[in-house]
Amino acid sequence: MIVTVTPNTALDVTYTVDGLRPGDVHRARDVRHRAGGKGVNVARVLHTLGADVRAILTAGGATGAVVEADLASAEIPADVVPIGGETRRTTTVLADDGSVTLLNEPGPRLDDSEWRALVAAVLARRTDVLVCSGSLPPGAGGYAELLGGALSILDTSGEALLAGLAGRPSVVKPNAEELREVTGLSDPVAAAAELRKAGAGAVVVSLGPEGLLAVTGSGTWQAKPSTVLRGNTTGAGDAVVAALALGLSLGEPWPDILRRAVALSGAAVLGPLAGDVDLAHYHAEQGLVAVRARQH
Repeated sequence: MIVTVTPNTALDVTYTVDGLRPGDVHRARDVRHRAGGKGVNVARVLHTLGADVRAILTAGGATGAVVEADLASAEIPADVVPIGGETRRTTTVLADDGSVTLLNEPGPRLDDSEWRALVAAVLARRTDVLVCSGSLPPGAGGYAELLGGALSILDTSGEALLAGLAGRPSVVKPNAEELREVTGLSDPVAAAAELRKAGAGAVVVSLGPEGLLAVTGSGTWQAKPSTVLRGNTTGAGDAVVAALALGLSLGEPWPDILRRAVALSGAAVLGPLAGDVDLAHYHAEQGLVAVRARQH
């Protein structure tokens, strides 16, 4: 089973507008609400692919109840850890010019008992691959407390990423900016090597239109999509993590994992909401992704 962990769950609200102009009044053509947070998005993608997955997440207040109801409606298996605070909302504004604007609330503070309950829920599950995703809310401990058993993927940034390396995750997945922020290095291969020295088994870097870079103990590869797509990019990174988790669970070699990840990322860009994927694109693109080995 693949288990995803979302300490900082959200209700994702997506507005579609003609254009986004600072200081102006906007009328949304469409408004959609969905359970979110990075780990929830990963679980949704894996559920769509038919994988054995379970989401573990926090939820509280009226917004948390909406999140729980949405997960139940989507039939995504979930263990919900109740919290006293109100689950946050994240807002995505999609404009017709292709721009994507995000407003992310920080999330409610967790007290120690709530964090301990989340840790206990994770440790109680039999896990083939553990995915820890997203920011940590105020009061939370560190991801290192959850890692160290099964194969694991850590997808976070900043101090949460650096501290999480103590748990020796099998894979970490920063984007290029996040990688530069935590290492101070502009060369992604050199920066990824620093994270491996600090405890990461492998580093998969999102390079935007240039695809993915994987720096691993068995080699370094870059995978590029066959075409650059326009759409909603907010769930693309979570789709990459879903593909990595599935590939690890199946024991696939890195080039195959990267083909799957690039194809699924593009499929997410074509989806209307984070967690949606265009399955036709996913299946067609896997055979078109170019993967080449790079020198360390």
